[in-house]
Amino acid sequence: MPHSLVLNLLPQSPIPSGYLTGKHLHALFLTLVSSVDKQLGDRLHEQKTEKAFALSPLQVRNNSDRDHLLQWEYRQSIAAHTPCWWRVSLLDDALFADLTSLWLNINPKHPWHLGSADLQITSILGTPQSTQPWANFSTYAQVYEEASDSERQIDFSFCTPTAFRQSNFDCALPSRDSVFGSLLRRWNQYSGIPFEESLLEPIFPSFFNIRTEFVADSRSKFIGCVGVMSFRILGDVDAIAIKQINALADFAMYSGVGRKTPMGMGMIRRHSTKVSRH
Repeated sequence: MPHSLVLNLLPQSPIPSGYLTGKHLHALFLTLVSSVDKQLGDRLHEQKTEKAFALSPLQVRNNSDRDHLLQWEYRQSIAAHTPCWWRVSLLDDALFADLTSLWLNINPKHPWHLGSADLQITSILGTPQSTQPWANFSTYAQVYEEASDSERQIDFSFCTPTAFRQSNFDCALPSRDSVFGSLLRRWNQYSGIPFEESLLEPIFPSFFNIRTEFVADSRSKFIGCVGVMSFRILGDVDAIAIKQINALADFAMYSGVGRKTPMGMGMIRRHSTKVSRH
């Protein structure tokens, strides 16, 4: 069952910009896990393959622009007592179950540390909210059952810089195979409802308005794309295949795509560009 949990945070002291990078938020998540299961935290830390969780950068406001872009880089500290939110997505049923005691028994007065800053987790959202579109949950069976078997248009927002591994290098240009291939691998690994790789053949890009963005830390520079991109299902495609493709597209908000999703990159979500006509 994929879960997209939004943690509302309140820093009790300023958070230095140097501690707002993906690696520090990744470390904070592992600290949260280790607080209830040290062995699980160690396993997740050592895991080198596809990971069962994805994180967002820390956010200080709700973004309402049409592209759904999030903030991934800070040049200044976040001031004390600035309400923040942070998305934690869990793709594995077992991982969510292992962390149940953390979600149920969170103490809003307990300080967590991000660099020199103390953070309080004031609440955790796990169901859809009108003001917080990143909070949600569903079973994999529900994602599949609720997917359209007739919709051929798929519109994505790349909300944080997204890149894909090709051979030994990163590529910031999304393609059908990189975007849907990433979704398909994660779906087949965790859902228990496997789809065939040939499913991707009728998908073609139909619109894009993307740009490159750079994410730098003390060790490296990451180049990815943000913006909007649309795909269409073309040709004579049966309803089951259309349904499976739409299920992958709906799954995107939980899984992300591409590289460094456990560090806030590759956040992607489906959106609607339909305009009502009267």
